[in-house]
Amino acid sequence: MNAEDLAAVWLTLKLATVVTLILMLLGTPLAWWLARTRSRLKGVVGAVVALPLVLPPTVLGFYLLLMMGPHGAVGQLTQSLGLGLLPFTFTGLVIASVLYSMPFVVQPLQNAFEAVGEPLLEAAASLRAGAWDTFRHVVMPLSRSGFITAAILGFAHTVGEFGVVLMIGGNIPGQTRVVSVQIYDHVEAMNYTGAHWLSGGLMVFSFVVLLVLYSLRAPGGRRV
Repeated sequence: MNAEDLAAVWLTLKLATVVTLILMLLGTPLAWWLARTRSRLKGVVGAVVALPLVLPPTVLGFYLLLMMGPHGAVGQLTQSLGLGLLPFTFTGLVIASVLYSMPFVVQPLQNAFEAVGEPLLEAAASLRAGAWDTFRHVVMPLSRSGFITAAILGFAHTVGEFGVVLMIGGNIPGQTRVVSVQIYDHVEAMNYTGAHWLSGGLMVFSFVVLLVLYSLRAPGGRRV
């Protein structure tokens, strides 16, 4: 691999790490609300969160590009705050990746939270445990495998993104060119050797991720 390949790998790992941390912070309370609420808005919110599962990434990237552009609501806001425009920046990549990978974090957490029995929560409440104490000492330990699954899927899905990052980030070396875009560049330049190295690395990474997840679900392993 050359210097550009290594830069793309580093940028991809950096992006996936930042996005995963943000997703865990935002996705945890959202998943808890979806798991416990009886609001009529639950279906609407759940559908919006799951939308990236069925929506082509280029469609999501296109509308994000319009919103973040100079004539979009988000773009006008960031310009008025002196932050400039978000498209073709690392920050724009982070925002787009968070939205696109959200269901891969929220849904495993929601499933884990829904599996926590109501009697346990009632027992904690009868012992005068506050909402935060109950969540910290009862829900989180019982949902540990859900947190692990959510973090792994969020990280892995961000690593494998292409359509959204290309629409929002473009192809700027060292700033927005991630591994998937670098592979595309190699193929366009008919540099199949470089494409093989990066593609093979992603295949190995994907296999390891799936192996870990299926190992957690195997008999005798920790149930996801």
